Amino acid sequence: MSDQENRSKLSRRDFLKLMGAAGTGLAFAPFVPWGSFLPNPSSTSAEKVPVELPDGTVANVNSFPINHAEIITYPKSGDRVLDEEAFRKWQFIRLPEKYGGGKNSITSFRVYSMICLHLWCVWKYWPQEGRMRGECPCHGSMYDARTGTAFAGPASLQAAPSDTLPELYMEADSDGYLYILPPTWGPNKNGVIGYGRFVK
Repeated sequence: MSDQENRSKLSRRDFLKLMGAAGTGLAFAPFVPWGSFLPNPSSTSAEKVPVELPDGTVANVNSFPINHAEIITYPKSGDRVLDEEAFRKWQFIRLPEKYGGGKNSITSFRVYSMICLHLWCVWKYWPQEGRMRGECPCHGSMYDARTGTAFAGPASLQAAPSDTLPELYMEADSDGYLYILPPTWGPNKNGVIGYGRFVK
């Protein structure tokens, strides 16, 4: 064998050194805060933002209809195309009277991600008597408007947190205008879109 062929082959000793270095790197990889090196995909604001309805007005506890829902966009990017993506769409719901929606307070409202937790179709709130729930048209998952938890269909068969929709929390000012509070994305807080959240 020529010297060049010997140099191109990896010796057993070099191979073991390489494997040791790789193993050490993998052992410590979980302790590296990788998120601080990566760009943050979330463009959410660190400040509260008004609940802007499709007509451009801000939702108000005193005037938004009982047992009614509108689709809102959060977070808004300012780009019309990006703002149309399903992962930015939320069902803004005022509960029916029988579920406490008659009170002019923040407790009458819910905001849930529109991404169904089963296979990421887009679900909708149905206010009709006998329904008053969220329903996914793809495979029939149904969501309780009070909690965002699936009670029928394939999403209801999934283990927590993948059976409860992510939720945005709100507050109202002294005039009754509603604001979305800055979310904390994680299964123990606001949830993760397409994955879910734990119910507190």
